[in-house]
Amino acid sequence: MNARKKNTKNLGFDNEKYLKEQTAAILERVKMFNNKLYLEFGGKLLFDYHASRVLPGFDPNVKMRLLKQLKDRADILLCIYAGDIERKKVRADFGITYDVDALKLIDDLRDWGLGILGVVITRFDNQPAAKIFKNKLERRNIKVYTHQYTKGYPTDINLIVSDEGYGANEYIPTENPLVIVTGPGPGSGKLATCLSQMHHDYEQDIKSGYAKFETFPIWDLPLRHPVNVAYEAATADIGDFNLIDPFHLEAYGKPAVNYNRDVEIFPVLKRILEKLTGAQSIYKSPTDMGVNRASFGIVQDEVVGEAAKQEVIRRYFRYNCEYVMGFVDKDTVQRVELFLKELNVKPEDRRVVEPARQAAQEAYQRKKGDKGIFCGAAIELKDGKIVTGKNSPLMHAASSLILNAIKELAGIPDKINLLPPNIIDSIGNLKKNILRAKTVSLDLEETLISLSISAPINPTVQLAMIKLNELRGCEIHMTHIPTPGDEAGLKRLGVNLTSEPNFSTKSLFTA
Repeated sequence: MNARKKNTKNLGFDNEKYLKEQTAAILERVKMFNNKLYLEFGGKLLFDYHASRVLPGFDPNVKMRLLKQLKDRADILLCIYAGDIERKKVRADFGITYDVDALKLIDDLRDWGLGILGVVITRFDNQPAAKIFKNKLERRNIKVYTHQYTKGYPTDINLIVSDEGYGANEYIPTENPLVIVTGPGPGSGKLATCLSQMHHDYEQDIKSGYAKFETFPIWDLPLRHPVNVAYEAATADIGDFNLIDPFHLEAYGKPAVNYNRDVEIFPVLKRILEKLTGAQSIYKSPTDMGVNRASFGIVQDEVVGEAAKQEVIRRYFRYNCEYVMGFVDKDTVQRVELFLKELNVKPEDRRVVEPARQAAQEAYQRKKGDKGIFCGAAIELKDGKIVTGKNSPLMHAASSLILNAIKELAGIPDKINLLPPNIIDSIGNLKKNILRAKTVSLDLEETLISLSISAPINPTVQLAMIKLNELRGCEIHMTHIPTPGDEAGLKRLGVNLTSEPNFSTKSLFTA
């Protein structure tokens, strides 16, 4: 296929402009509440890859950069729902549970020179796994607070805002005017923590306030803008949908985009805030509560629109795979199919889809009569060139793809093998005769380890391995769901992966 040069013309978002606008807006909101604001951080604090995919140029760690700028004026609280710990809820993009993600976030904050005041386990009811998590943190000298389910919520405002409601939760002393309240995933209890803190503050005559930091949906883009549709696709499994904020429209006569949960809870939240403060709320709509300057960073609407359409296609493949694995129901898949029709795109508009399918077909044609499953994979390199790979008795399609890609980037002829036969044979012997594996074919993790073993004695392999860094952010499609070893390797390489909802083996168990 023709190469497609990628440069600043392909960037649709200006981080520096966004950072300046967002920081100023947050500080302005702090001043509105006598220098004591609880800011609920929605979305991902770090590694916001959804945002970086739909807003090309968006730094997935820009929120952390913002926090670093506010370091001397902000405290950080981390919330996690006890129920998510108990049922071992998994963060899909990293494949780790929410409690492990919380630990990782604490480490990541430390790496950025930021600390946390403590961890709040919300809706805590002595769940066994939550108690173990609490012990683990406290024995590593991390302060842990436990908050109960709020009595009376959401209907009995007098009970909610009382010593039996928010007042029953332990008060968390804070020092700085801005308190960032974050946590893994939706429903982590961030809002309840903010309001509980406000209740205690007002008992001490501290006139604190609440606001919300969300990136999506972007309130001042059109309702059906591809970026906002992509948010709906990203949350199709939990049923979120965008709508025109009716409270904002009534108060200001101007349309603003919000999502169903915020709009539904606003009347209750407004009454709670008025009960807490003893005064009429300054917020006339849920949009008012948000501090969102993402639209200021968009510099090329056409670029972000196209990127958002591609994200909807990625979500389509992801939910189809999750459906066959039993994680989501058919309604989720059908919702995303409707988004594809709305945006007038189809799965094949993802450039790597057809080449991957063609690679699998070529593998089948070569091995007609073989009863095995034929897998194909394709990657789009940064210059737009498409490289493919297919499975074989020696290696998985993902392994073949990555080897072919780094050979292409390093200018190494296709006929040169990067992995010496003796290393492949040695690993095959280990898998077959010692570990009793059903197949000796190398998955991607095994292939990368084999490359690293060969590199010190082979300059060609050294040159190829350096090119692995250039794969970060590249688009990959596979005709089959990757095995655990392939998926782990691809995640570490930082590629954007999609796959068909087909299993790579007829076995029900894969290791």
